[in-house]
Amino acid sequence: MRKNLPPLTWLRSFEAAARNLSFTAAAEEIGLTQSAVSQQVKSLETRLRVPLFVRHARGLALTDAGRRLLPEVGVPLQALAVAMDGADAGPDKGLLTIAASVSVVQWVIAPLLPDFTRHHLSLRLRFLSAIWPDDFQSARADLEIRFGSLRQAGENAELLLPNRLVALKSPALSGALEDLPLIEAVGTSGGWQTWAKEVGDTRPPSFYTDTYGMALQLAVHGSGVALVSELLAGHALKSGLLEPAHPASVAADEGYYLSVTPDKPEAGRFRDWLLEKLTT
Repeated sequence: MRKNLPPLTWLRSFEAAARNLSFTAAAEEIGLTQSAVSQQVKSLETRLRVPLFVRHARGLALTDAGRRLLPEVGVPLQALAVAMDGADAGPDKGLLTIAASVSVVQWVIAPLLPDFTRHHLSLRLRFLSAIWPDDFQSARADLEIRFGSLRQAGENAELLLPNRLVALKSPALSGALEDLPLIEAVGTSGGWQTWAKEVGDTRPPSFYTDTYGMALQLAVHGSGVALVSELLAGHALKSGLLEPAHPASVAADEGYYLSVTPDKPEAGRFRDWLLEKLTT
């Protein structure tokens, strides 16, 4: 039986780290934290049951297995990038292209979208799922919402608010925070370790996900308490899908940054509408 392929994000992290021989440089290139890249590479090594890097105090060195794997991974990734660049979605007249993560579209934009479309009946919207910097480059979107630091998002990007981390659980899940399972979204600088330093509770999480959106979904179904971006939590809180598991919140080191194409008036209107909705 053919084995399932490892997640593309693991391969992307390995390829970037192998080219740069540095988890830090790879993280800067692909828009993740150093710890997230390191963890994804470690997951790939565990999956393959072979070390891919020799980890030195001043950097990385590829093992024989890593040297063999690099061209096998790098060539297909480049081919995928070329294929995405050549994809044609048809005429773009009256079409607004928005690039964002699935989490942002699902938890922030989608609940508010009927209000926008009621006032812009002639405008068509195309949503492209984008996480990596090269995802956004290939998308050539009119409006982008990137997760990370301002440096990664670009000088003209605006931080979307609110931007703190909150602990949420399903109303059907009873019990105090210290007695409930914790859900961790990896790939961010802040998390339950930050919470432990500022608020308390040093238990390790029971569940790990690679997106806030997935953490929210697990919490909605009663799996535990998710520590997620307050921006993404707005609809879940207002609709009663989730409730605070603790009154405290902690600072987020990264955030969601919005940028628009200056020569696309529709992008400016969508930006103004979204900012207004997020503050009401």
